[in-house]
Amino acid sequence: MTQKDLNTEQKILKAARVVFTHKGFEGARMQEIADEAGINKALLHYYYRNKDKLFEEVFKEAFYTMVPQVIELLKSDMPLFDKIRFFAEKYIDIFIQNPFIPGFVLHELSQNPKRIVDLISNLGIEPQIFLQQIQTEIEKGAIKPIDPRNLLTNLLAMCIFPFVAKPILKNIMFTKDDKAFTLFVEERKKSVPEFIINAIKK
Repeated sequence: MTQKDLNTEQKILKAARVVFTHKGFEGARMQEIADEAGINKALLHYYYRNKDKLFEEVFKEAFYTMVPQVIELLKSDMPLFDKIRFFAEKYIDIFIQNPFIPGFVLHELSQNPKRIVDLISNLGIEPQIFLQQIQTEIEKGAIKPIDPRNLLTNLLAMCIFPFVAKPILKNIMFTKDDKAFTLFVEERKKSVPEFIINAIKK
């Protein structure tokens, strides 16, 4: 691939992130993405045949920015509570920067679960290492007994839910104030892990 191709591709991905963020997966149109990138629609289709392929690339790019850090985190000997804090911060960060991802994941899980499972599986994250660390801490008596899978599920759910439920939360709790909602989710980078830690520590 030439430098020109790489530059065009990056321009398309940047434009796609903007449009997907504002319109969501369902509302986004290829023509809008082409306009945002400053290219014609035919050229956009030359690089990405359809919206699904383009979104898949944006999705993978977003997650690949955090995967190396998460893999290193899972393999590290970092104390459990520090891992929980780091994990929550990184997950919430990626959803702040890519707010369309949670909605897309839910949509895919209802329409094409195998594709989204394969996409995430191919990222190379191994939760078993983290789950085993939780089990070890339980056996040592350092934390309260809990199914490690429940702990990880609770952590993921608490990070993801505000982004999935943003239309409801923003209208009911934040009177349609985007800035207040953004401050709320930023604060959750600290409140979520502390809630989890307080629930399991002895």
